[in-house]
Amino acid sequence: MLDIKRLRSEPDEIRRSLERRGIEVPLDEFIELDAKRRELIVEAEEKKALRNRVSDEIAAAKRSGEDASGKIQEMKKVGERIKALDTLLRDIERELDAIVLELPNPPLADVPDGCDETENRLIRTWGEPRRFDYEPRPHWELGARLDIIDQERGAKVAESRFTLLKGPGARLERSLISFFLNLHTQEHGYTELFPPILVNSDSMQGTGQLSKFAHQEMYRLRDDDLYLNPTAEVPVTNIYRDEMLAEEELPISVTAYLPSFRREAGAAGRDTRGLIRQHQFNKVELVKFVKPENSGAELERLTADAEEVLKRLELPFRTVALCTGDLGFASAKTYDLEVWLPSYNDYKEISSCSNFLDFQARRLSIRYRPASGGRPRFVHTLNGSGLAVGRTFAAIIENYQNEEGTVTVPEALRHYMGADMIE
Repeated sequence: MLDIKRLRSEPDEIRRSLERRGIEVPLDEFIELDAKRRELIVEAEEKKALRNRVSDEIAAAKRSGEDASGKIQEMKKVGERIKALDTLLRDIERELDAIVLELPNPPLADVPDGCDETENRLIRTWGEPRRFDYEPRPHWELGARLDIIDQERGAKVAESRFTLLKGPGARLERSLISFFLNLHTQEHGYTELFPPILVNSDSMQGTGQLSKFAHQEMYRLRDDDLYLNPTAEVPVTNIYRDEMLAEEELPISVTAYLPSFRREAGAAGRDTRGLIRQHQFNKVELVKFVKPENSGAELERLTADAEEVLKRLELPFRTVALCTGDLGFASAKTYDLEVWLPSYNDYKEISSCSNFLDFQARRLSIRYRPASGGRPRFVHTLNGSGLAVGRTFAAIIENYQNEEGTVTVPEALRHYMGADMIE
C-alpha cells in the first residue's frame, strides 16, 4: 500500500512513476474523494462541537427551570446530520481504501522501462549450456521412460497439471527440498519455519495477492475465509502482521518449504506437458524484514543466496532485471533467475527475488522502533524463491541426462539421494 500522505502531497510524481508500468491510475478520483472526505471531517467536527456546547446550555437551562425545547429540537437535527456525515465518511473511506489497495508499487528509478519480458535487462550469466551430441529428451519424456514422473495418474487422482512422482523421482524432490533448506540455514544464516498451508484473506490482502485479477488464480475453500497457500511468501511475511519489532532484531531472514497451489493459466504446449507450470508445486522461500536504508543491499544478498543454489547444482543460468511492464503488483524491483532448459533451447524462470520496500509492511502494519528513539518506522520486506523445486527437478533431468536414458545425479545431491545415477 502506498503512503497516503505521499499520495496527497505528490500525486503527479506518483502518477508518472506508475505510468512507467503502462497502467492508468485513478489518482484524480482519489484526490477528489480525499478532498471531499476532509471537508466532511471538518463539518462533522464542527457539528459535534456545536452539539457538545449546546448540550451544556440545555443542561444549564434545565437546572434553572428555563424552557430548552427549541434547543433540544435543534440538536436532534444536528444529531441526524452528524449521523449522515458519519455514514458518508465511512462510504468515502471504503472507496478510498479500494482505490489505494489496487494501486501497485511504483518501480524504483533503476528498474528498466519496458512493456513485457522481452525488454528485461540481462545482468549476468553463469555456466555454459551443455552441447549434446544427440537429440536431448524433454524431462517429461525422460521421466516417463524412467518411471519417475506419472502425469496420467496424477491427473486421475486430481486433474491435469497435478503430477505423481515415483521412486527416485519422489526422492529427488525430497532431496532438493532438504538441500535448499540446509544451504540457506547452515550457510546463509536463515531461520527455518514451517507455517500453515492455509491462509486467510487478511494474509492474502496484506502481501498483495488479492489484487484485481490475481485472486482468480487462487484456490479458495468454499465455506471458509481460507485459501490454499499460493506461495510461502504469504504466510511467512504475515507472521509479524500488526507487530512492533525492535531495531536490534533486524534484519530478520527466514526460509520455509511449503507446497503451493495456483490456478496457472498457461496455454497448451510444453508448459502444460511437464513440471514447469503445475497447479501444485513445491517451493523453498526466502523472506527478509529489514531497515529501509538496507533493503537495496539486502536484495542483492538474497539474490546471491538463490544463485548459489544453482551454482552448487552446476546448472547454467542467467539473472535478469525485470522491466517496469513485467514487475509483479507489489514489487518495486525484481531480479529473475532463469535456468537453462534444453527442451526449450532457452532459459526459464526458476526464482524471482523482489524488494517490496514498505508496500507490504504498510498493508500489514509491520513496524520497528528505532533504538535511538523517535517515531516507529515501517520495515522493508523482500522475498525470493530459493528455489522452485519442480523447475529445478526438470532442469536436473534435462541437463544431466545421458544418451542411454539415465540421469546423473549432481554431486551436491548425492548425499541426499544415496545414489549417483537415476536409471
